[in-house]
Amino acid sequence: MAASEPTYGNWRSPTSPGVGALGLLGTLIVLGGMLLAIVTMLFSPLLGLLVVLTSAVMVTPLLFRDRRGRNPLQNVAALLAWRWARRSGWHLYRAGPLSLIANGTCRLPGLAAASHLYEARDSYDRKFAMLVVPATGHYSAVFECSADGAGLVDSDQIDTWVAYWGQWLAGLGAEPSLVAASVTVETAPDSGTRLGREVSTQLAADAPALARRVLSEVVATYPAGSAQVSTRIALTYSATPPSGGKRRTTEQMARELGTRLPGLSTGLQMTGAGAARPMTAVQLAEAIRVAYDPEALALIEQANQAGGSQLAWHEAGPAGHEERWDHYLHDSGASITWAMSQAPRGEVYANVLTGLISPHRDIVRKRVTLLYRPHDAGAAATIVERDKKDARFKITGANVAARDAVAVAAAEQTAREEARGAGVTRFALLLTATVRSVDDLSLAAAAIDTLAPAARLQLRRCRGQAAAFAAALPLGLVVPAHLQVPQSVRDAM
Repeated sequence: MAASEPTYGNWRSPTSPGVGALGLLGTLIVLGGMLLAIVTMLFSPLLGLLVVLTSAVMVTPLLFRDRRGRNPLQNVAALLAWRWARRSGWHLYRAGPLSLIANGTCRLPGLAAASHLYEARDSYDRKFAMLVVPATGHYSAVFECSADGAGLVDSDQIDTWVAYWGQWLAGLGAEPSLVAASVTVETAPDSGTRLGREVSTQLAADAPALARRVLSEVVATYPAGSAQVSTRIALTYSATPPSGGKRRTTEQMARELGTRLPGLSTGLQMTGAGAARPMTAVQLAEAIRVAYDPEALALIEQANQAGGSQLAWHEAGPAGHEERWDHYLHDSGASITWAMSQAPRGEVYANVLTGLISPHRDIVRKRVTLLYRPHDAGAAATIVERDKKDARFKITGANVAARDAVAVAAAEQTAREEARGAGVTRFALLLTATVRSVDDLSLAAAAIDTLAPAARLQLRRCRGQAAAFAAALPLGLVVPAHLQVPQSVRDAM
């Protein structure tokens, strides 16, 4: 009897303890309003009634949620912030020689505007680029992987890769000062320049005429319909030590990351990621330049064929962009970024994301980014126990929803697995589809609307496309660290 194909699941969305549909924030407002109303009614019944009405007005928006899990307060706040930013002109960006940017460069806009690259060497004497974000004190290193792919691979081997990947992610929770990780899979049409360069360099001078004609035909016809798939993994560290103290300098962080990258890259080989090498400063700058300007890919490949592009970080950004409510215009491309609002419900197979990651004829460049924030062992134990208590609290009463009962079982299973040594990681997914013009955005959106249900994902179009576009790049940006509203307050809503 053949073995059944393994399935994966048991992920849970973070919940906030509260009464009924209210989260922690709404519950505190209700309780605080009740206490304040009781006290004020002793002195003025009218004032007490006013306190009750004010509390009701504040709580009402928190009672309702759309199918994406957002309440009206969050939607209104996002719309007001967008209108204020647009009125202030922050949705436009112009760089280059005729701009107001210092030295006429093309720096990255938005969250990565103040970032810069520092290149160092690791313990294997390999060059690696370290992205410095001064606003948050974060330092990121990026691996470029040669993923093996799941084609013609047995399910047992895939299950082994998944197990090692889970072990690798769990190990990140023990990495001192590590705050986030991301995996970016980018697909785009292959221009054929690399194939032509490889053939021309390997072709013997005395090769027969027939062999030359065959290879020339291969170089001319093979790139048609083929795709270029890039896999990159970014690791983000904080300059502040875990135990507190003085923030470390860039040189200190470079030495620390240089000693850790070899071990992390070696561990990736068992996960199906293949050979993982840290990206150099030029390689990272080229990847980001092509993301903002897809037409620059051919020029960069030609420059590499001639000896190297030598692209600097201050030239990796777009010459200009315009952020709109539901899409993003940048140099030679137009993009839409979606965020995962709900992970697949139930159990899934290993190929659940295959269609979402694979190239699509209506999308010039497609980027799927998984964002991870691992918890250390102490925080993981606290989180799973708190989630178990919150899930049990919601099933108190006569009428228990089936979804709440399933959530209790999932929370208890998570607690058992964590007690056996499993790691706990918060994760999210961003998907960016880039086309050549605004007219093609509708085709790209229709394609994603078709691919998302097959992947059992619920996707929501981001409001704040420039920031979402940057977060989906292999830069290791930690979006919660850039928010004006603390993450704890957002979770309580």
